[in-house]
This record gives sequence, structure tokens and C-alpha cells, in this order.
Amino acid sequence: MDGTLLDLHFDNYFWQVFVPQKYAQKHGLSLIDSQTALYPRFHAQSGTLNWYCLDHWTRDLALDIVALKHELQHLIRPRVDAMTFLQALADSNKSVWMVTNAHPDALKLKLQSTQIAPYFDHILSSHQFGKPKEHIEFWQALQQFLHFDPKRCLFIDDSEAVLTTAHAFGIGHILSIQQPDSQVAARTGLLFPAIHHFADILPIE
Repeated sequence: MDGTLLDLHFDNYFWQVFVPQKYAQKHGLSLIDSQTALYPRFHAQSGTLNWYCLDHWTRDLALDIVALKHELQHLIRPRVDAMTFLQALADSNKSVWMVTNAHPDALKLKLQSTQIAPYFDHILSSHQFGKPKEHIEFWQALQQFLHFDPKRCLFIDDSEAVLTTAHAFGIGHILSIQQPDSQVAARTGLLFPAIHHFADILPIE
């Protein structure tokens, strides 16, 4: 979802600037000192379910992370032509699933803000499986839950770590996103085939 269907600018700004600002205010720090203190703590949880867990960061930082996300919700928006892509999928005969690492509270906020839920047959958070998408155990649990053929699936994600694990699991068709954050230059040298906009792969037949 984040960085694939939705502009990753919301999440990047939230964790790189907004949370450090609030932490700085709470502890009487400069923004730079706050970022210096927080970034190693964030990095230590990268690739784990804790990184995506709003409850974890609420406890760890003593900040109401859910409330802070609501403060910044005006930045939540779909990526360019994402809605056109979702409509094309809806008009096709494909089963459409969202599998996301987003915490259920973050997922609820983003679905409310974007109204994209009706486009999906299933919306699943990795939190219900106890492992993030970076772990092979997530994919094993997902297959047990949905009983799908990995070789027939197209999976689109902005995270190379996630895509690498999906590929290792046996997902047959994988695409990355060149520019997950609209405020950051498009990426190059990616491990997997990548699209800039969904128009690159439309129409859906």
C-alpha cells in the first residue's frame, strides 16, 4: 500500500521529520539532536514487525503515534494514476488483494482517507500473521489463509527486501516502484523490473 498505491511522502515525512519534531518538543531537544537520537532506534527495528507497529512506538517513544498520524492525515494521498489502476483491476476478472505491513490503526486511517477499500477482495495486515512481509513465514501463512498459486500472482511493492522474499517464496510476477515518494527522485538500479506509473502496465486484460 504505502509507496505502491499511496504516496510514501506521508510516511517518510512522518517518521523522518514529524515524529522527531514532537520528540524534540517533549524532551527539549533540537530537531537535529532528536533525529540523531531516534534514527538508530528506528534502524534497529527495520525489517521487523515492531518497525510497523504503532503500539511499539507509542510505548518506546512515549508519544501517541496514532494521534500524531491523524494530525498529519492531510498528506495521505494516492500515487499518480493509482485510482485508475484500481478501477481497471475492478473492471477485470482478477482477484485483487492488498497485503500490507501497515499496523491496523494506520491501515484504518489510510482506508478512510483514500476510500480505496472497495477495490479489494481481501485486505490483510501482516500484523494478523505475526510476521512482516520481509519474512518468508508471512508468505507461508498468507498461502495457508488464501490458498493461492504463487506462480500465477502479480505482486507489486516498493520494498526490495519484501520483493526479494516474495521472489524466494515463489511469486511468479514481481514489479517494483521507481518513485514511491513523490518528493524524492525516482530510484535506479533496482533489483526487479520497475514501473514509474501504473499507466506503464495498463490496460488490465
